[in-house]
Amino acid sequence: MVDRAFPEPRVDIVVVTYKSGDVLEGFLDSIGDSPERASVTVVDSASGDRSAKTIAKRRRARFIGLPDNRGYGAAANAGAASGAAPWIALCNPDIVFSPGAIEALVGAGEDSDDIGAVGPLIRDEKGEIYPSARPLPSLGMGIGHATLGRIWPRNPWTRRYRHGLDPESGPVDVGWLSGSCLVVRRTAFEEVDGFDEGFFMFMEDVDLGRRLGEAGYRSRWIPDASVVHIGGHSWKSDPEPMIRAHHDSVSRFLSVAYPGPLYAPFRGIAKVGLRIREAIEVATSRRAKAD
Repeated sequence: MVDRAFPEPRVDIVVVTYKSGDVLEGFLDSIGDSPERASVTVVDSASGDRSAKTIAKRRRARFIGLPDNRGYGAAANAGAASGAAPWIALCNPDIVFSPGAIEALVGAGEDSDDIGAVGPLIRDEKGEIYPSARPLPSLGMGIGHATLGRIWPRNPWTRRYRHGLDPESGPVDVGWLSGSCLVVRRTAFEEVDGFDEGFFMFMEDVDLGRRLGEAGYRSRWIPDASVVHIGGHSWKSDPEPMIRAHHDSVSRFLSVAYPGPLYAPFRGIAKVGLRIREAIEVATSRRAKAD
């Protein structure tokens, strides 16, 4: 049901929720100054409560309640398919837009037909810049970062992967943009069949950037548009399932990005390293919970 519909929307704003009633209001407040040629769709991944639906109805947004939780990518795809605007803003609910950010992102995308995705400068709650725009990980970089990133944060592979972003440098093309807040050209998104729903959570944005690049589109970071990302609101109290989902997704990305027998030994090394890293993070999480 569409309660809030504008003629010929320029952008469909899609927000994916899961027990997100505590942050959804803030998200919707932050887009209140967006241009009228916009639509808002709330997609709830079977939260089991009515908070998202109640808020969406009160705020005159379209609401889609999914029967089960198939992950972020599947929910975002469902929301994107419900609209027809030339641009789609795909967002987490714990995002707060700065004034004019959505317009700046869409405007930057419209500068060139080969821009498939644009992303903003993302800051955390402390005001620090989050590395939300990165190069696509090569196999060597991926193995080094995936296996050593937690236990040796300053290793050379992680430093290359999480290179610093300088807002003063202006817009820059990157390999992929964070799916926590991403504006995509609808024709490009549909050409590559949207997010790969085989990723339940994490890495679906890296994979999207990879496939957009292979299709000839650029992903562009726009520091003039900024947002604040609270981060991890829906799983801070129970991080273990998301730790496992993250490592499963990294393993799957290596398989789809580097298939075939030639890369099998490297995938095997990476997967062993990922399981070791996962075990360390789970143990650390359990100790923190016990304390």
